[in-house]
Amino acid sequence: MNELLRFLTETTYLEMSLARLLLAFGLILAGFIVRKVLSSFVLHRLAQLTRRTDTELDDLLVSAAQRPLEIGVILAGIGFACGVLGLPVEPVNVRRLATAILTVAITLDVVWLLFRLIDGFSTFFEGISKETESKIDDALIPLFRKALKVFLGLLAFVVVIQNLGYSVTGIVAGLGVGGLALALAAQDTVANLFGSIMILLDRPFKVGDWVRGANFEGVVEEVGFRSTRVRTFPKTLVTVPNKEMANLIIDNQQAMPIRRMDIAVGVTYSTSAKQMRDLLAGLKQILSDHPDVRDDGILVRFTEFGGSSLNLLVRGFTDAVGFVEHTRIREDVLLKIMDLVESLDLEFAFPSQSLYFGKGEVLTVRNAETTER
Repeated sequence: MNELLRFLTETTYLEMSLARLLLAFGLILAGFIVRKVLSSFVLHRLAQLTRRTDTELDDLLVSAAQRPLEIGVILAGIGFACGVLGLPVEPVNVRRLATAILTVAITLDVVWLLFRLIDGFSTFFEGISKETESKIDDALIPLFRKALKVFLGLLAFVVVIQNLGYSVTGIVAGLGVGGLALALAAQDTVANLFGSIMILLDRPFKVGDWVRGANFEGVVEEVGFRSTRVRTFPKTLVTVPNKEMANLIIDNQQAMPIRRMDIAVGVTYSTSAKQMRDLLAGLKQILSDHPDVRDDGILVRFTEFGGSSLNLLVRGFTDAVGFVEHTRIREDVLLKIMDLVESLDLEFAFPSQSLYFGKGEVLTVRNAETTER
């Protein structure tokens, strides 16, 4: 036994004893074993317990923490192994290099863990916010999630720099010298940030709303720190800086409780007064009987003698404000109007002009006025 110990301690490889190499290998192997036990038994059992609770938050947090914790255990085993090995410092400082690599790896693993926990909390609170009437929380949660990740990323950078032996004070001092230039360069960023806050507080629109601006129209896809993204109906993506979005006149089409339907009908001048009265009554009946047209707000009027037609205004309102459903209802009403006109033996008018010729007389031209549809 003594000879075995002497052999392990006196035999060296790369200036490290065989005993230390075996111990380091054992620590790394132990890290993988602990990782397997942690994954298969501890975390698995913990996940079973959290599934029995009423809240979903603990399930999200356990799921988020699993992978970073497994990697952390392996990194811990590697760290202990490096400590046991007593890595050389000359001619190349391998110890410092290994320490730096481990520091960066552990810091990134911790940041990864925190990022996943933040995502877990965000997913949980997003589910709660969908059940509330207010839409502010729906937009604030993604903003807070991004802000926390940016803060943690900067903090991790400072920690890594400090642990690598660099002076954070010097970096901060350098930032102080360039602070004025940075502030001037960040004016637009700050203005966009405050613009996004004003949008969230004032609530002129929310994600999913159909909005119309001076140079765009579409559905709001995202309200971010810097800009608002609007998906247009041709499926292009319009990005508007929030400082401009907060000052624009926004027509929120989604906010209308009901949608108006105006239809212009023009019939020929051969229509008699009796036929016109029957047509007006029939149009009112079509709107009154239609299940998707509101009873209040129905208006049918003979409005004017046009240049080439007798013009009527047909107006109604639908509860459906979406484009697809509203146009379906409008199409159905138009088809019923066509059936009514045909049943009354009437004809739709169209823009035309009449030319009058007389022998030995001056040619007279009567221009037809175009009726706007």
